[in-house]
Amino acid sequence: MLGLGGVIGAGLFVGSGAGISVAGPGIVLSYLIAGALAMLVMRMLGEMSAAMPASGSFSVHAERAIGRWAGFSVGWLYWMMLVVVLAVEATAAAQIANGWVSSVPQWAWVLIFMLFFTGANLVAVRNFGEFEFWFALLKVVAILLFLVLGTLAVFGVLPETEPVGLTNLTGQGGFLPNGWEGVISGVLAVVFAFGGLEVVTIAAAESDDPARSVARAVRSAVWRILFFYVGSMLVIVAVLPWTEQKAGLSPYVAVLDSIGVPSAGQIMNIVVFVALLSALNANLYGSSRMIFSLAERGEAPKSLLQVSGGGVPRLAVLASVAFGFISVLLNLKWPDSVFKYLLNSVGAVLLFVWALIAVSQLRLRRLIEREAPERLVLKMWGFPWLTWASLAAIAAVVGLMLTDAEARPQLLWSTGATAAVMAVAGLREWRERRHRDAR
Repeated sequence: MLGLGGVIGAGLFVGSGAGISVAGPGIVLSYLIAGALAMLVMRMLGEMSAAMPASGSFSVHAERAIGRWAGFSVGWLYWMMLVVVLAVEATAAAQIANGWVSSVPQWAWVLIFMLFFTGANLVAVRNFGEFEFWFALLKVVAILLFLVLGTLAVFGVLPETEPVGLTNLTGQGGFLPNGWEGVISGVLAVVFAFGGLEVVTIAAAESDDPARSVARAVRSAVWRILFFYVGSMLVIVAVLPWTEQKAGLSPYVAVLDSIGVPSAGQIMNIVVFVALLSALNANLYGSSRMIFSLAERGEAPKSLLQVSGGGVPRLAVLASVAFGFISVLLNLKWPDSVFKYLLNSVGAVLLFVWALIAVSQLRLRRLIEREAPERLVLKMWGFPWLTWASLAAIAAVVGLMLTDAEARPQLLWSTGATAAVMAVAGLREWRERRHRDAR
């Protein structure tokens, strides 16, 4: 449920409209390609996490496989990404809540959400899992109902609907109205929607049986997510002509409106609201565990290692939410200037994380096979060829971002932030080496 809840978010319910507007019905292929890449990355991460569970997940794996600089860099970059995105989610949820209760200002809603989830995460680890379970369940039920209603509408079973069959898939320019170029542009629009699956391996380290938990979650969650994503897109482009979809507007609302579901907009507003709070909760949890893991390895202040009786790293939670509050203030005060640059600086970090996961898996797989083969309870498919193919696909996405005018600034800012963090990591290692040599 953490895997499902962490990925099924506003990016799917609202952001998918941008992908449909450039790829048409070919968005189904875009999601298949992006989903296949995410599936391969999660399989690699699952293999390492099942063999060597750690709350720092891929940051710990990168340190073991490549070196301290890699673990430091990917850990801090991922933490920065989560606490910045947390601000986006809190602000977006506040905008929806403000629309329902306008007497409460937007900043007050942000404060309420941040305080509530900070409190929930400070009390006990159990609270995080409990909230995410119910959040994920609501989203899963919403998508299942959407798939059922949409399929019935395609066949004209619902009242006042006529069967459309394949008309909308083959009309308006065909299945690939903008050719394969549109499909590739669609991949660029949707690939980041799969970010968030990583929290599964972070959370698994705190379960009763980490190896078994992560293996089971990775095996099931990715396939189900792919089914929900690709299934949803297929229903959307089958029910309505793709030319009626608009970027920034939820295609789910458009479909529900077209088949006569009353108050479709408000229903989806509720689902998106829950999706945003779910992501906020998951990101607060993931960021606190990542910075706690960095502190354990001497890559962050040791004071963050304080743990409550309920197993919660309280100072790590407070450190993460403190930066989250700062990000929210920047978002509310300077959304188009300061916060925009901050968001751009971490926008493409997910690709850096995925690339390091692949490189780490290439090196650790050989090590585990040699030293403890019994730990390989979950193996990467087609090793090492599919791992190399994944790295090539990530490089291709980076290349696409360089050629895309809208995505290029995000990539360049993220590359700059990555280079800065890696420079700090290299400087730390150089100073420690000098200190050891001096002794």
